Parts: sequence; C-alpha cells; structure tokens
Amino acid sequence: MTNVDITPVRLGFADILRVGLIGIRTRRMRAVLSALGISIGIATLVLVSSIPASSQAGLEERLTALGSNQLRVDPLPQDEGTVVLPTQSEAMALRIGPVTGAAMVANTHATVRRNDRVDANQTSGLTVLASSPSLLATLSGTMYEGTFLTATNSNAPVVVLGSVAAQRLGIDHLAAGQPAPRVYIDGHFFAVIGILDPMPLASDIERSVLIGWDVAEEQLGFDGHPTVVYVTAREDSVESVRQVLAATLSPKASGLVQVSRPSAALAAKEAANETFNGLFIGLSGVALLVGGVGVANTMFISVLERRKEIGLRRALGATRRQIGAQFFTEALALSALGGLAGIVIGTLATLDYTALQGWPTVIPFATIAAGFGGALVVGALAGINPSIRAARLTPTEALATS
Repeated sequence: MTNVDITPVRLGFADILRVGLIGIRTRRMRAVLSALGISIGIATLVLVSSIPASSQAGLEERLTALGSNQLRVDPLPQDEGTVVLPTQSEAMALRIGPVTGAAMVANTHATVRRNDRVDANQTSGLTVLASSPSLLATLSGTMYEGTFLTATNSNAPVVVLGSVAAQRLGIDHLAAGQPAPRVYIDGHFFAVIGILDPMPLASDIERSVLIGWDVAEEQLGFDGHPTVVYVTAREDSVESVRQVLAATLSPKASGLVQVSRPSAALAAKEAANETFNGLFIGLSGVALLVGGVGVANTMFISVLERRKEIGLRRALGATRRQIGAQFFTEALALSALGGLAGIVIGTLATLDYTALQGWPTVIPFATIAAGFGGALVVGALAGINPSIRAARLTPTEALATS
C-alpha cells in the first residue's frame, strides 16, 4: 500500500499576501467602504496636524515681523529725578550672549514745526528723538520712502519721519529729483530723507521725528544719554535676557529701570502652541479609533459571509494558521490601503487650504508616519479576533452553514 504524504503545504509570504487580498479583489466596493473609515481617520490626522502647524508657522512669521522678541528699557521717573542710562547702553546690551540686536533713542525735548512761520506753540504733539542707526533693524521696521539714518549722516541736518509724524507735518511723499522737504527744529532746518512705515509695536516711534545722535549733540544741546533702549534676543532666551538687562544697563540702580516683558504677541504664540497640541492629540486619537472600529466590523462581517469559503479551504487542506493569516492579512491590507489614501487626501486638502489662507505649508511627516504605523496597529488589533474565529471553524461547521 502506498503511503500518502498528508503534510500541509507551507505558504510563503507572497502566497499569504495573495490569498489575503482575495477578499479585497472580489468585494471591491465593500473593500473601498471599509478602507474609507481608515482613510478618513488618517486624512483627519493629516489635517489636524498639518493645518495647525501651518497656521502656527504663519502666525510665527507675523509675530516675528512685529517683533515678538523685543524688550524695551525705560528709566522709572522718581520724585528726585530719573535714573540716567549710560551713553554706551547699546554696546553694553550687546554684550549679553542671547542678545541679537540693540538700539537706543533719546528725547531731545526739542520742538518740531513744518517751517519757521508756524507758531512756536503748534508742535503737533510730535517728539524729536535722537536715534542710533541700528533702530530700524532692531525694531524690524521698514521704510515707506527714502532711507534711514546711518553712521555716515549721523552728524548731518537730516531727519526721518514716523508714519504719524509725516501725516501731521503734511509730508506724505518724497519726490524723486526734487529738493527734499524740510522741517524746522529749534531754530535749525533739517532735510527729510525718509518716511517710516507704521510700526505697531513702537507707536512712540510713529509719532516722532528721528535725527542723528551726533547732530543732536552739536545743534540741540543733547547730553548723549538715551531715554529708551530697545533690545532683541533669541525667542527662547527673552525671559533670561529680561532678568539681567536692568542690572547690565544700570548696575547701581537696577530697581529704578523698567524692562518690558515679552510682548503679548509672544504669549499668544505660546498659548497657540499648547492649544494646537491638545487639538492634535484629541482629534487624531478619535479618528484612529473610528477607523479601527470600521475595520473590525468589516472583518467580522467578512467572516460570517465567507464561512463556506473557509469550510471549503479547510476541507482542501488549509490549516487553521493559514486561514487566520488570510483574514489577518486582509485586515492589515485594508488598513494600509486606507492609510495611504488618507495621507494623499489629507495632504491635498492641506495644500489647498494653506494656499487659500496664504500660510506656509507645514506637513509633519514624522507625525504622519507614526499615525500610519498606528493605523496598521489598529488594523492588526481589529483583525485578530475575526481571524481567530475564522481559524476555529471546522470544515463541517463552515460547510453546513446555509
């Protein structure tokens, strides 16, 4: 009598994958609807991570442009007088490691008029400030027209007007090829060489007429001591710089010097970071949970509908392990296909939305990769129980099902 080898055939990875995809190929609409749950979850993950990140990047650009890393130093007025800041305040501030820029201005207490025929009492509420050349860069300001003060023209009779000062003096533009308009400051005429754009975080500069440091000392009797010092620092070190700035500029009377706290814009940025992070964690978790429930439901129904197929394969020699691997692979394949589709949909939606809002597009690929891996884990967990149930069916039980 001939011995028959009844050892079951071992299936390789490619064979298991081919068998596992049978259900997806033969029931395409159901597969699409099943994968849709995962794709919606991953697309939601992409959106809730990318859109806040893009919005935050746009917010950071706007806040940085406004000067969210700026500090301002002012002496506090006292009954017996005001603390005098040293003439080298700018250089002293720059010695602090995280400081990236510094500038100083000083109130000359001079009056400015459109010309010498205007009544001396009509000053239009404007202030004449001596300014260091670095002020524009330190305050992230821009020129509406003309040029700013430089080390070269610091001793020349020229001025730069703040946006409000230009309006009040009736100088709204500088005509090319024409003599520069002039203003009258304490008996001296000064040529206007520039007009500033609005500076929301430095409204006092908007209402000022800026002149060079040297010419203020020579013609206006200015003593050289600044009344305000502006400092910029790395955003991660703004608070540290604030704590040492007063003692640096006024070692003997640091308590009589006020250093502004980081701007409200910086605080808003930090609050936005926390809000966005919480939103991301909550929504992405819910999205993946919904997708996993969808896959689990689909796999349970698939086992019930395909009991005869399972019975036939078992009767033909398929082992329980092979049946379980088939349905487990199908669950993973559904999750993978849904995840890939969700990444594509979420990325395209993010690109469209950020373009519409004018934000820079930021897609955190590391987070998305982790989410995709999480989707596979959810799909695997969703497929374990249906796979076990399918594997436990005996051929007679499966084929006897009507």
